[in-house]
Amino acid sequence: MERRHPDARWDAGGVAYLSGPPPSLPDLRAYVAFRLPQLPLQTSRIEGGPRRPWWRPDADFAVDRHVHEVVAAGPGEGEWDTALHTALNAPFPSGTYWGVWLLHGHAPDRYAVCYRFHHACQDGAAAAMTFRAMLGGGEPSARPVPGKGRLTGLPRRVGTAVGLAARFASGTFVARGARPAVPFVPTGERRLWRGRVPAADLRRIGSAHGGSAHDVHLAALAGALAAWSARSGVPLPRVTALVPVDARRSDEDQTWGNRCFALPVELPVRTDPKGTDASRNARGARGGQGGEAAPWRLDRVMARTRKLRGETWRQALQDLVRFMPGRPTEWYLRRVLSPRVADVMATSMPLAEKGGLGESRVTGTALLPLLVPGHLFGVGLSFFDTWAEVSFVADRALPLGESLPELWERAVAELEESAAPPE
Repeated sequence: MERRHPDARWDAGGVAYLSGPPPSLPDLRAYVAFRLPQLPLQTSRIEGGPRRPWWRPDADFAVDRHVHEVVAAGPGEGEWDTALHTALNAPFPSGTYWGVWLLHGHAPDRYAVCYRFHHACQDGAAAAMTFRAMLGGGEPSARPVPGKGRLTGLPRRVGTAVGLAARFASGTFVARGARPAVPFVPTGERRLWRGRVPAADLRRIGSAHGGSAHDVHLAALAGALAAWSARSGVPLPRVTALVPVDARRSDEDQTWGNRCFALPVELPVRTDPKGTDASRNARGARGGQGGEAAPWRLDRVMARTRKLRGETWRQALQDLVRFMPGRPTEWYLRRVLSPRVADVMATSMPLAEKGGLGESRVTGTALLPLLVPGHLFGVGLSFFDTWAEVSFVADRALPLGESLPELWERAVAELEESAAPPE
């Protein structure tokens, strides 16, 4: 993909927001160097050709080339926003595949640490482990993993994995019908917008409907997109989210490369169970989607993700990631990442229960999902402390992109109202 789109950015990452006085750049470099023995693959380099690369410890590794600093021009949110997006768009030094940026200068008692990595080297689950090693309390990941496989079930596992591979591959050929072009001319400059709700709210809504917090997130995303479409005037006849699914074994917390599988999930954006398009769009322009549409969207999302929550499919996805040959994997990823198949990247990740750096405490987080060329945006949901924090990463030219977090929060509120017991 990088060879086909050399001008695109293929990195992802996250931002940790901290309270307290910021460290100096030399102190942060010393701190990262102290933590790196827990993450030995961070000090490796890639060798070999594009078809058969491998990783080897880098004898010339220098932490100074990976840890940087961006100082805001002065106090105020405008200067802070400029500093943040400077770090978000800074290129990696030649030969490096990850970087840490210290952001400060806008306030004496607040700063942030931005971590970015090339997505071919690491995925979200490994990046979450990096967060826990650098800033977290060391608690294990809350990600679901399949149970230990048994040889007696091997034929069934092979059959399931092959069937899933055929199903997912055939889905990339389904005609999507007319799709409008991306409604802006990309500038190549990314922007980040954030929102948050209590994590308990998402879990309570999901539990009331027999689903998960991630199902609630996707249903709220569908509602937010419907409202955004009405406000911005950008037609969305059909929206498909590309959802990464972690396929690691229980002993694979951190690895280079991707141990995930990307699945397209159609989002119920347009259809309203009881109402015309005109009435729905009128509600969307006011920021709401209507009480009946919200739970209906959640039911539709759950119907599409139900099998993913089961042990059989998770084991099959793990087998696919582990054993599928390189060329079919490359072919599938090219197909599924194409804007003819998917419109947004939508990921979620449990990070940690707490975090800090020295005396500073982490007060918030934001995932930086991959922004695929031709997609509207990438959206990430991070679970940290008691919060579920949504982040939208998009090109600066996306119309009304700054409204997406608020629309997502409103959609969650509508889902919460629908889950409340009648009085």
